[in-house]
Amino acid sequence: MNLPKVVADLVQAQDNFDSIAYANCFAEAAVVFDEGKTHNGRKEIENWIEKANKEYQSTMKPLEYSETDQTLKAEIAGNFPGSPLILTYHYEFKDGLIQSLKITG
Repeated sequence: MNLPKVVADLVQAQDNFDSIAYANCFAEAAVVFDEGKTHNGRKEIENWIEKANKEYQSTMKPLEYSETDQTLKAEIAGNFPGSPLILTYHYEFKDGLIQSLKITG
């Protein structure tokens, strides 16, 4: 599967539970929408993923990427009810970084 470099880096950071590398995939003023919450800015994104990594220890297995729709379907497995789940990551990019990410079930 041919993923944009920043998405491949994000998957690798997630699988390594590296919240700093994960946050560095985002623009400074990026926004993440997940589980009904909004996380604004790289530092808040880093704090959100750090907490999620400790709680869920989730890994990502990319299943399908649409360059046209800028979406990634991935199997997420970890310490949470219903694991594994298929989630869709909706991206907006700017200057090679993620500007916006919305995660849906």
